Amino acid sequence: MSEPESGGESMAPPPWERSRRRVAPVRVPLTLERITDAAFTVLDREGFERLSMRQVAAELGVAVSALYAHVAGKDELLQQMYNRLFEGYELPDPDPEHWQDQVKDFARQGRERLLAHRDMARISMAHVPFTPELLPHIERLMAIFRAAGLPDAVAAAAGDMISTYMDGFTYEESMWEERRRTTKADSWEEMQATIKGYFDALPPERFPHLVALSGLMFDESNDDRFELGLDIIMRGLASYIQPGPQG
Repeated sequence: MSEPESGGESMAPPPWERSRRRVAPVRVPLTLERITDAAFTVLDREGFERLSMRQVAAELGVAVSALYAHVAGKDELLQQMYNRLFEGYELPDPDPEHWQDQVKDFARQGRERLLAHRDMARISMAHVPFTPELLPHIERLMAIFRAAGLPDAVAAAAGDMISTYMDGFTYEESMWEERRRTTKADSWEEMQATIKGYFDALPPERFPHLVALSGLMFDESNDDRFELGLDIIMRGLASYIQPGPQG
């Protein structure tokens, strides 16, 4: 059987091989939510010191000027990032029988959200939470303290005390993690062992208490240390509650 001759009339290409008209890519509208998402991306990658409006604009592929239609500047953007931490979290209704557990859970959730993003604790410490978005959370926390029976003066200070502890503890965690990155330690546990070894080697005649407590100071995990600090604070607050009348 002879092979078909070549060089005849050219055939049209199959439909699936025909060139298609190029469709311009759909432009995603620039929104405050997208800007905030990009800011978190830059923060996690570069850290607080290098977070800038220019970096955020570059992450989005837009001109810096486009950002200012949504935020007045970097401070407002940082506030938006701080507000985002509390999205999706609601404090429960006051339960006087379990108020300590409710406050501890609030602090644990706050620490977890702060640790979700690099240097977020540093941003949190610079922003007062009395914004329209965050006032409902503060109101419910105050309700828990007052329902538990804390005197008003103590309840007014307790919220700031819990927030300061949460922010400060988490900031210290992030600071040590940044320091670890500049050392040869592959993990925080490895660096922890190095620090403990330094204290163990101190002359006991000059530093008897530091040597005696060095194991306890550095053997516990950050979770354990955070829980112990919370327990100390809660016991202190509870000591201000006056017992009710005996039945």
